[in-house]
This record gives sequence, C-alpha cells and structure tokens, in this order.
Amino acid sequence: MTTPEGASGRRALVVRGGWDGHVPVESTDRFIPFLRESGFTVEVSETLDSYLDADLLAATDLILQIWTMGEITVEQRKGLDAAVRAGTGLAGWHGGIADAFRADLEYNFMVGGQFICHPGGFVDYDVEVVPDRSDHPIVKGIDRFSVNTEQYFIHADPGIDTLATTTFAPHPDYPWIGGVTMPAIWTKPWGAGRVFVCTVGHKLDDLDTPEVRTIIERGLLWASR
Repeated sequence: MTTPEGASGRRALVVRGGWDGHVPVESTDRFIPFLRESGFTVEVSETLDSYLDADLLAATDLILQIWTMGEITVEQRKGLDAAVRAGTGLAGWHGGIADAFRADLEYNFMVGGQFICHPGGFVDYDVEVVPDRSDHPIVKGIDRFSVNTEQYFIHADPGIDTLATTTFAPHPDYPWIGGVTMPAIWTKPWGAGRVFVCTVGHKLDDLDTPEVRTIIERGLLWASR
C-alpha cells in the first residue's frame, strides 16, 4: 500500500489488481490525477486486505476498484459491504467491477450486474443514453457514443438505475441475441452508499474516448460520499 498523497478534503482508496489483461495499474493511473485535482487524498492499494481495515474504510469517501476476476474472502467482502452501506461510494469500469469475484453472490448483488460474455471480442457498437435519464449529472449533455471494444453481455439487477444501454447485433454462435438491449452504464444504491458502473473500458484507448472519460470522471464524483 502506498502513502496517501494529494489535497486535503475527501479521501479516495484505489484498489487494483486481479487479471492484468485489464491493465489495472495503467488504467487507474489515468484517473488518479483527476481525483487529486478534485480535492481527494488518494491512497492506492494492491491488496484486498484493505477491505479488512474498518478504520480506513470509515474514513474513505470513494473506493475506485479495478480488480478483475479473482477471489474475495467472506471477511474482505463483508468489510467492503459494510463500508458501502455506511456511505462510502464504490465505482469502477468494465471487468474491474462487473467481472470481479464471480463466485461471491453477495458482491454481485451489491454491484448490480455481472459479466457473462462479450460475443465477438472487439466489435463496433454504440452506447446510448436512456432518454428519460438524460438529465442525470453523470450523462448530461451526452446522447450516444461509439466504441470498438468488448461489448459486455451481463446479468443485471432490474433494480439498477440504467443511464445508458447498448444493443447487440446477431452473432453467428448466438443469433438470438440480435436486438437485445443491455445496460452499459448504471448506478445503484446500497444502504447509504452509491455504486457506479461503466461496462466500457477494456483497454486504455477506451478510457481516452472523450465521452467515456467524462462519464467515468463524473461517476467517480457522483458515487463519492
């Protein structure tokens, strides 16, 4: 764990690791400067044992988690769960939050959606803001954007607040998914805490897409205590 740096004020904990195909270090490093510029003291952890430190979590306003797959112990997950229920925000993108700890059902319940498949690998697709959520501060002023990356097919909690969706084209192996519309960006309350998820973000240039960058930055601030 590194020493906290940045301005006084709100406190962010960046928890990163797991499968390195999602470049957890490089991807979170893209947003740490933004958090510091936004007045957060930032602490970086490369161990899930941070979720065992109740004092640390109680003093944390935002957890940015990018930890793909892997396993979380019951004690670690309970620590994270308790922190978010008490008001600490939880945010992340792509597999770092929506394909983490597949075997832990309680974690999946908290996050509100779990990765199932990305048919076709990297494909061209659009992300469209839900019209009646267009005034939400995370997506305001953005109608749609296009990317070439993994398109996440997920199992979603019907109770999430879906801010943007993506629609699948037919795939030779799964022709029946043609026309299926899937949440791509959502939020969810968890006790007193807020959860923010963006399913776009497999590779670094995804995160450099202006609309994706803006949405994630806004989502981090929105989720914070």
